[in-house]
Amino acid sequence: MAEKKANINTNFFSQIVDLLQFARGNVVRTINQTMVTTYFEIGRMIVEEEQGGKERAEYGKQLLKELSKVLTKEFGRGFSVENLTKMRYFYLTYSNSSTLLTISPKSQSLTDELQNEKSQTVSAKFNLSWSHYLKLMRIDDENERKFYEIEAAKNNWSVRELERQYDSALYTRLVLSRDKDKVKELSEKGLIIEKPKDAIKDPYILEFIGLPEQSVYSENQLEEEIINKLEHFLLELGNGFTFVARQKRISFDDKHFWIDLVFYNRILKSFVLIDLKIGELKHQDIGQMQMYVNYYDREVRLEDENKTIGIVLCQNKSEAVVEYTLPENNEHIFASRYKTVLPSKEELKSLIKEQ
Repeated sequence: MAEKKANINTNFFSQIVDLLQFARGNVVRTINQTMVTTYFEIGRMIVEEEQGGKERAEYGKQLLKELSKVLTKEFGRGFSVENLTKMRYFYLTYSNSSTLLTISPKSQSLTDELQNEKSQTVSAKFNLSWSHYLKLMRIDDENERKFYEIEAAKNNWSVRELERQYDSALYTRLVLSRDKDKVKELSEKGLIIEKPKDAIKDPYILEFIGLPEQSVYSENQLEEEIINKLEHFLLELGNGFTFVARQKRISFDDKHFWIDLVFYNRILKSFVLIDLKIGELKHQDIGQMQMYVNYYDREVRLEDENKTIGIVLCQNKSEAVVEYTLPENNEHIFASRYKTVLPSKEELKSLIKEQ
């Protein structure tokens, strides 16, 4: 007689899998934190030893060569003169950073913390991998560096995502559209979204879709490429965005209209409607978006959700057309340009000054 299979709860297996994945994630984070903390401490020790030498420049070069030989013999690869130089620079870059670490007043250095078996936690709080910090160290402006550090940790950016956000000048785009107080907030807290305008960029950089800047393409082609690279587009949109629909049909009075892209922002608790336009923005485009937003507010939005946000993405726009088409108290409909190639920071500044 065939033995009956036990009726095992498959949810039990899922819970075990989730537990192990969580544990592995913690192990990776702990290893990263310990490694980065150790490299910071090695950098500190190198700098302090150099300062004790009589001829600092020559002594420093010789010190790194000899240290590299010792560590390579003991631990293998990873301790070349070049890598030790990076650890030294890491310490010099971040030793005065209030966002990166806090050393306990009872300890003279991180070495004391690491070697103190009674210490329950290492007081240096490194939230990113060494590869992240290698990228961040190359950013000269301290405020800009702090912003990317905070955003990378907060949004769990990979190194590739961090590089893409930096290359697309995210910080510069945000800074040029904010007052001094808001700029300071960017370097202290990262991007804080409290109202619809905080979530809007102008321009949006869509270099990932692979369409040349001067190429002739249709709105359907643009939409198709965005959908094909949806993960990249969500990263460009920013915090809290989730995809809802494409070519969303709305109907009334036997008429049908299609909204190109529909998203939802969990932070703002609002639907976000996006219409794609090739060429110069027309006042009819803004009026059409106003109709879409009104429909969503009256027919789709729930009572506990905030008003719908509308964004018309276009290649070019007249600020006067936008200003006189929209009501003076407008806070929910926006017209933003998009670029399909990465502009230089100088080009970006010129773009934003045109607004």
